Amino acid sequence: MPFAIQTLCALLLVLILLAVARVPLGTYMYKSFTDPKHLKSEKVVYKLIGVNPDNEMRWTHYAAAAVAFGVFSVLSLWVLILAQGILPWGFGRSQDWHTALNTAVSFTTNTNWQSYSGETGASYVVGMAGLTVQNFVSAATGIAVAIALFRGLSRSGSGTVGNFWVDLVRASLRVLLPISVVGAILLMIGGVVQNLAGPLHVTTVTGQAQTILTGPVASEEAIKMLGTNGGGIFNANSAHPFENPNAWTNLLEILLVLLIPLSLPVTYGLFVQDRRQGLSLTAAMVALWVGSAALLVWAESSLPVTAMEGKESRFGVLWSAIFATTTTGTSTGAVNSMHDSYSPLGGGLVMFNMMLGEVSPGGVGTGMYNMLTFVVLSVFIAGLMIGRTPEFLGKTIGQREITLAALSAVVMPALVLVLTAAAVLIPGVRDSMNNSGTHGLSEVLYAYTSGANNNGSAFAGLSAGTVYLNLTIALAMFAGRFVPIVLMVALAGALAAQRRRQDDSGAMPTHNATFTVLLLCVILIVAGLTFLPSLALGPIAEALS
Repeated sequence: MPFAIQTLCALLLVLILLAVARVPLGTYMYKSFTDPKHLKSEKVVYKLIGVNPDNEMRWTHYAAAAVAFGVFSVLSLWVLILAQGILPWGFGRSQDWHTALNTAVSFTTNTNWQSYSGETGASYVVGMAGLTVQNFVSAATGIAVAIALFRGLSRSGSGTVGNFWVDLVRASLRVLLPISVVGAILLMIGGVVQNLAGPLHVTTVTGQAQTILTGPVASEEAIKMLGTNGGGIFNANSAHPFENPNAWTNLLEILLVLLIPLSLPVTYGLFVQDRRQGLSLTAAMVALWVGSAALLVWAESSLPVTAMEGKESRFGVLWSAIFATTTTGTSTGAVNSMHDSYSPLGGGLVMFNMMLGEVSPGGVGTGMYNMLTFVVLSVFIAGLMIGRTPEFLGKTIGQREITLAALSAVVMPALVLVLTAAAVLIPGVRDSMNNSGTHGLSEVLYAYTSGANNNGSAFAGLSAGTVYLNLTIALAMFAGRFVPIVLMVALAGALAAQRRRQDDSGAMPTHNATFTVLLLCVILIVAGLTFLPSLALGPIAEALS
């Protein structure tokens, strides 16, 4: 079978399976977040944290709660990591203070960037009570912010956008937990390891001593993929056979990553009472994902001599490329191949996926509110082109709204470009680069792009465990996460306060193919104009050399 046909069939397989699941899940999430009743388990949580679930918040209180929860999570996880040496199942694993701080920020921000080896840097207690917990609540925070923005668009003359704690708890208990339990069981059936056993010491057929590490892998693997987290229990991440043993588990992990990001547009359409709005965003997300995957497969398969470098033979070029597109198009740092070994164009493509702002289709929750940021920008640009006041879903996109959206779109590029430029000027950072020249620049650019976009994957050619890199990447992760969250919740508050116009017949339709094309053009042009110079100095220059 020609390779192009194989690629088409593989992409169609993923899309068909997702199409079957997205409408039921999206509808379920809508009902979960609009349910006036609280489950008994949820009431217990509210009582423990001292929250009245029936009190809604203004956007300022909602944003403050999200940031405060993030800061508390960073500090508590940092202490837990530093104390792992005195806790059970420690096996002598440890991290120095700046690596531990980087790890705490990383998992709290849904990034899962790892400056340490998973086998040696995190004990079972840290993994189960710290990292896995943050995989749930960090993903739930992203969903909560997206839901708050949906409310802002759907409400009229309201001073509130929901209750952050209610949204957080419902996202965790009603959405993430049940799906991750099913996912973990399916992964175990597929051969993923799940135990609390210590290291196994064996003698190989050659007579050499070897230590084999196991652990509670399947339970963490399921939520790391479902929540678009991506941290590896093992240093090889999803290239390790204990995390991703075969083609079947590889497909399952791809589906888990894409499931919620492509279901949330359904939820959005139900909130705004127009399913076509969700279909329009879904079409844009799918177009970006399919286009990127096809280009990456072509880029890697066009070099037959080196195509398998850095890739597992059980996945091959095709499923390695689809996996890489999926995880870099969302905020998922998982890898089943080494991006540093990709061709220059291939490495540039996975980097560009992140530079789009994690909208193809984006992370859990973050993909939707980042995509809606571009929708607001597109509506504003269209309004300027036709000479009328821009409107979106009966709401005016005025100075305040466009300012918040524009600032949100600028945060990530500013962090990436400023921190990359500063890093390459410091001799100590240059010493951490395993490669010089254009590829070395790509390693640094990739690291800060991954951090600021809360992705977490790496080129693996940069020794990032230094004080400077740990702290600056932590800064990129924290600011890249919480500054847009505050801006998006503020946008939700501004939109909720507006009274919705009933007659919007004169406004530009935002549910048809024309608007979808405009939205795609805005996304690509903004990313291209922002990052083309840096890409030209990195992967593009390497490809032409």
